[in-house]
Amino acid sequence: MDLDERILALTKLGSCLRNDFIKDYRDKINEIQIVNPWFTIENIEFAIDYWGNQLNLNSLNFWLNQYRCSDINFKKILVISAGNIPLVSFHDILCVLITGHKLFLKLSSKDNILIPLILNELLKINKEFENQIFFIEKIESKKYDAIIATGSDSTAKYFDYYFKNKKKIIRKNRSSVAVIDGNENDTDLELLADDIFKYFGLGCRSISQILVPENYDLNKLFKAFYKYKDLINHQKYMNNYDYHKTILLMDKQIFYDNGFLLIKKSKQLHSSVSLLNYFEYSDINEVKHFLEINNDQIQCVVSKTNNKLGCAQNPELYSYADNVDVIDFLISL
Repeated sequence: MDLDERILALTKLGSCLRNDFIKDYRDKINEIQIVNPWFTIENIEFAIDYWGNQLNLNSLNFWLNQYRCSDINFKKILVISAGNIPLVSFHDILCVLITGHKLFLKLSSKDNILIPLILNELLKINKEFENQIFFIEKIESKKYDAIIATGSDSTAKYFDYYFKNKKKIIRKNRSSVAVIDGNENDTDLELLADDIFKYFGLGCRSISQILVPENYDLNKLFKAFYKYKDLINHQKYMNNYDYHKTILLMDKQIFYDNGFLLIKKSKQLHSSVSLLNYFEYSDINEVKHFLEINNDQIQCVVSKTNNKLGCAQNPELYSYADNVDVIDFLISL
């Protein structure tokens, strides 16, 4: 296959995801939610819809036009998937396939149903992908020319050591930040709620820290967040909420509680499920300083003027995790 053929196949896959995929695989989607309760039907369908919308001819061409993809020396690429949210590794998978490399995919046990279903649809569209896609269970370093792996800080250290002689992209824990200037309207803040609560806040692009002006009225946030009140009915989410509330009470910490979200004043970037950090800034220089010193731990920053509110979970194809250009990496091999 040449590049145009791969792009055509992926646009047809996008059409499949936008149209009949959810209906055709309803039973499997229901099964996924049972196997992994964090993968609710709503979140699975959101992820499928996202990729269905991204895989269109205009978006793919706009993304790839900046690269020279015609003279690539095809290699064997190992992708080690994370499983924190549905299809979290699909961008890496797409990058490997679109550049023509052979994909050796080690799935996460938390997301090992949906990805094979989608790739099987791609094989139905063009059987030549059978020569590009390989699922593996055991990782053998010597077999691969390059590695793309996503995991926790601890697993990243292991990957760095195990693949020390290989070209690689290794990703660690990252979180995301929202900057509020106080001029947001209700719609803006409701969009921010999507950035916080989508996928239960488990994604690296999920907002875990909010920077607000001094004396900001947090009730504005609680009002906007209310549309996610039913999260407390999710057993695993509720368990996290109850646990962290108990810890905060035992430690006699000051926090705010709206019945399904705990908000704590802290400059800590990372937060747990059901817990959101915030701190007040006095001027824009304080914001810039915070972002600079935490740059290597931040995935994205949203605000009313930069990476707009509500877009954290809808990145463009050219938005790379950790700002590492995967296509450029794959072309250079």
